[in-house]
Amino acid sequence: MLEFVFNTIFWTLALYGFFEIIKNIIYIFTYTKMKADGIYVILAVKNQEEKIEGFLRSILFKILYGREEYLKNVIVADLESTDNTKEIAKKMAKDYEVLKVTSWKECKEIMDNVDEN
Repeated sequence: MLEFVFNTIFWTLALYGFFEIIKNIIYIFTYTKMKADGIYVILAVKNQEEKIEGFLRSILFKILYGREEYLKNVIVADLESTDNTKEIAKKMAKDYEVLKVTSWKECKEIMDNVDEN
C-alpha cells in the first residue's frame, strides 16, 4: 500500500513537471520572436477603460507611420482590472500585431524569455 502511495505521488509530480515544461515551450515559441535589438513598451494598466484606447492608438500611430522605428512591441500587462480595460486592449490587439495583451504574471515570463541575440 505504501509503495502505491509513493508511486502515485511520484507520477503526479512527474505529470505536473511535464505540463510545466510544455507550457514553457509554448511561451518560448510564442514570444521569442521578440529580440533584444529594439525598444519594447510595457504598460501596466488597471481600470483604465476610458483612457486605454486613446493612449494605445497614440503609441501605435507613431509605430505605424515610422516615427519610432526601433519600437518593436507594445505589451499591455493587465493588473486584474475590474472594468473593460483588458477587453478593449484585446480588441485592439486583433487589429495590430505589435500589440500584445497579457496578465502581469505572463508579462514577467515574456521578459524572461526575450532572446538576447
